[in-house]
Amino acid sequence: MTELDPQAEGLRRVVLGVQYDGASWQGWQTQPHRQTVQDQLEAALQRFSTQPIATTCAGRTDSGVHALEQIVHFDTPIARDSFSWVRGTNAFLPPTIAVRWACELPYVDDAAIAGAASQAAELHGADRAGADSLSQFGFHARFSAIARTYHYVLYNHAVRTPLLAGKAGWTFRPLDADRMHRAAQHLIGEHDFTSFRAVECQAKSPVRKMESIAVRRHGDMIVFTLKANAFLHHMVRNIVGSLVVVGSGKQEPDWMGQVLALRDRSRAAPTFMPDGLYLARVDYPDAWALPQESRAWPWL
Repeated sequence: MTELDPQAEGLRRVVLGVQYDGASWQGWQTQPHRQTVQDQLEAALQRFSTQPIATTCAGRTDSGVHALEQIVHFDTPIARDSFSWVRGTNAFLPPTIAVRWACELPYVDDAAIAGAASQAAELHGADRAGADSLSQFGFHARFSAIARTYHYVLYNHAVRTPLLAGKAGWTFRPLDADRMHRAAQHLIGEHDFTSFRAVECQAKSPVRKMESIAVRRHGDMIVFTLKANAFLHHMVRNIVGSLVVVGSGKQEPDWMGQVLALRDRSRAAPTFMPDGLYLARVDYPDAWALPQESRAWPWL
């Protein structure tokens, strides 16, 4: 653990598991109009604690994207038991955002861990060894993460349903989930994902390690589940859009591997709608023992 600055004495790091319906918000990151999840969360924390609180998340989500379990940390000198942070903050949050759990970890200087993260990235890339090497510096919602999992929920029916507006994507063309699953396996492993990267993506490297992709049909619903060490901007939605092209029969499953190898964004399908995208889970080394929820969906 790094030595504390005298001004940091008495600070503690609080970690939150936050769930939200992103349909009403303009993404996670704070904006001047204040209509973001981060703005709402920080306003609620300030009202509960009576002090300004700045938060850091595991991964920013775009406008309309949801989170089953976003991980957030902040530093504060205020001592509260964990469930007080949950109940107190939720009292000031809108119905579409909720803190599901909280825990306290030792304080760490974010500047120190950011510098260590940069060095770890040069040595290990964005893999588990890099995150594990940061454990000595302390917990950080973003830099300590070793994997992220996203779900994309797609309603596949000839007619749209208003009951899933903003909660699921929709396409009226019949889709073959097995074809899409086979196609997705071409993306497993460490690759340059430029073909599925937004033009405005600011990541230094397009290389990511895809651990698994599953495509499963449940009646009229198709769920895409993607797990990787990290994701590029719009990467999941771009992959889903391309898989839909395969599922509709317009391309063969091998086409996904060809698009990946071309490293050309223009060769993949357009970005799919954000409605059905959920940040499902962020994984961390076991040493942090976060009280993360094991169930993916709150209604199952």
